[in-house]
Amino acid sequence: MTKTPPPAGAEPEARSEPSIVVDRLTKHFGKKAAADDVSFVAAPGAITYLLGPNGAGKTTVMRMIAGFTRPDRGTISINGGRLGDFRDVRREIGFSLNPFANNPKHTALRHLRWQARLAGVPVADADRVLDLVGLTGVATRQVGGFSFGMLQRLGIATALLGDPHTIVLDEPANGLDVEGTLWLRDTLTGLANAGKCLLVASHNLAEVEITASRIIIMGRGKVLADDDRHTILARGSGPRLLESAYLDLTKTSVDYSGSSVTR
Repeated sequence: MTKTPPPAGAEPEARSEPSIVVDRLTKHFGKKAAADDVSFVAAPGAITYLLGPNGAGKTTVMRMIAGFTRPDRGTISINGGRLGDFRDVRREIGFSLNPFANNPKHTALRHLRWQARLAGVPVADADRVLDLVGLTGVATRQVGGFSFGMLQRLGIATALLGDPHTIVLDEPANGLDVEGTLWLRDTLTGLANAGKCLLVASHNLAEVEITASRIIIMGRGKVLADDDRHTILARGSGPRLLESAYLDLTKTSVDYSGSSVTR
């Protein structure tokens, strides 16, 4: 069971050594730089958020951390080592990068047991993570009938198999209703309080403003800002500080714009 999150404005306690170190990471697709000399660290006991407009490079960076995409240049260290060198990857790091990465004819329990076997994790751990994400009641239902929010929970459960020290999540709040959003807040904060390192890509600025320890903002493949939550919020103004700071930092990093409609 996760711990109750601290009050808004409190930071989860973090140790000083980083769990993820990204150093000068660069990746081109043709002439486009999806990641351009990207460097940052994510610490244990903290929630580090990766923000940015669509096409900023967030998912590319996460896929490189997961080993799905090879960087052109740069290095990635996870818990002091390289992903390919770990004998027991699931004990080190868990990923949820695509909530649709499953067989729709599998039940939730079968999916997690299958993932556990692939990773060398005891299949009994499937029951633990199902309970953690609140899917025990639908464990025998085929995931093809799951809502988007339920698939998000299943993806997070997959990332938590093996109780990894470091957890990487891409847009875990997408598709969640109000109850699901509150559950995710409690879960992420509880994991950080337990000493886990969390790197989370998100567009949900309201939740980021509540739960972030550190915020990294990207645009056009570059890191535009990288600082603790209080420092980033201090760059904003008005009633929504993070939104204000984010829009100011990314205003030249979008390929589209629109005008508001007034009556």
